Amino acid sequence: MALRDNHRAAAAHGRRGLAAVAALAAGALALSGCGAGGSGAAPADADSLTVVVEGGGKAELQPIADLYLEETGTEVTLLELPYAGLYDRISSELKAGTPSFDIAALDAIWLTAFAPGLAPLDDLYTDEVKSDLFEGLVTEAQVDGTYVGVPVWTNSEILFYRTDLFEDPQNKADFAAKYGYDLVPPTTWEQYRDAAEFFTRDTDGDGEIDLYGTDVKGAVETEWLATVSQAGEEHMVIDAESGEVTIDSAAHKEALDYYVSLLPFAPAGAAQLDWAGSQNLFYQGNLAMMRFWGHAYRQTPEDSPVKDDIGVAPMIAGPGGIAGVPGAWYLSVPASGSKNEAATDFIQFAYENNDLSADTSLGLVARKSAFESKAGEAGFENYAALLETLESAQTLPRPATAEWQEITDSVLIPLIQKAVEPDADTAALLSEAKTQIEQITQ
Repeated sequence: MALRDNHRAAAAHGRRGLAAVAALAAGALALSGCGAGGSGAAPADADSLTVVVEGGGKAELQPIADLYLEETGTEVTLLELPYAGLYDRISSELKAGTPSFDIAALDAIWLTAFAPGLAPLDDLYTDEVKSDLFEGLVTEAQVDGTYVGVPVWTNSEILFYRTDLFEDPQNKADFAAKYGYDLVPPTTWEQYRDAAEFFTRDTDGDGEIDLYGTDVKGAVETEWLATVSQAGEEHMVIDAESGEVTIDSAAHKEALDYYVSLLPFAPAGAAQLDWAGSQNLFYQGNLAMMRFWGHAYRQTPEDSPVKDDIGVAPMIAGPGGIAGVPGAWYLSVPASGSKNEAATDFIQFAYENNDLSADTSLGLVARKSAFESKAGEAGFENYAALLETLESAQTLPRPATAEWQEITDSVLIPLIQKAVEPDADTAALLSEAKTQIEQITQ
């Protein structure tokens, strides 16, 4: 959701909806496309830069900032703020036209709202650059025909599964006997549901289910949105170009019906289950599978009973194919900034040295080549799964609308929470959601 990891998602759900940034006075500087890597010195307009960034983003950017200082003599200060605090600071300072930062790391869902206050970065988007970025990220970076950010890392949900369960000979034999095909990490909706049903069981004989095949998250939206894209929907929730609200389409209903069909194989309390709760259930050994952000592969606690038994695979596919939701963060420059040439130079340097972020605690990068350079190495087994998921044609970015956070908080999450309750009428819920979204966007 992103890199919308546990603490980021929780904070985002509690914060107020996004508001469009007021248009700023014109006069953004013409931006240079010159590379920083070979210059050996920073542009003349700065000997220091400040980057505002959220949570794990500081760790992701620190090795790049360190190398930039070494090669150019420019010190880059990474100012870390909580998710909501980062949004509020950027919003207020862009509106005032007096930013205290030179570069901002922006969640993808903020780009449209903040675009009026951001400098164009079109010169950085050469054909070579675009060919090394996932299509969804290139699309997402462009607002009204102008590129306003360069991705610095991206993420997606992928499939996590218990290798000890899937590779157990008795489980293999029993599964094949019951379902008529081999037990393997699932690749389709049907296989995922079968595996979820098969592994939901009482393992200690006390009459209580203590192992569930999967979870169902009611308190987050991106997992269902990924399911919508898996169903083949081209315009999740809203067609940003036409403004048509599509949430009541057949693909949205098919996705919601599939999503709630997994409830019998998931722990109770789905309406309140969020990313942190899901991750805890899996790490404690209570889930056979989960669909989760790829960065979690590097975050398994040392004391987890399943630490050495975790496998990863691409996100599952529905009728429309494999699909996740890209969770990208972008580096952007305020149009009213005083160091825009140096800021742009650092952003290009960050792109050119994107592979340095692979060895950080989150281990996320943005360029295809950076993913490919580590895929196959021990400790980076999640990269192949992320690559395949992010390269899928149905891995689509969230709609480019300034009201997206408000739609998420006031419509999508309440919709899913109602849908996971017993006897929910999914068609009626989607129709109600359409009306609510139309009221927000009109």
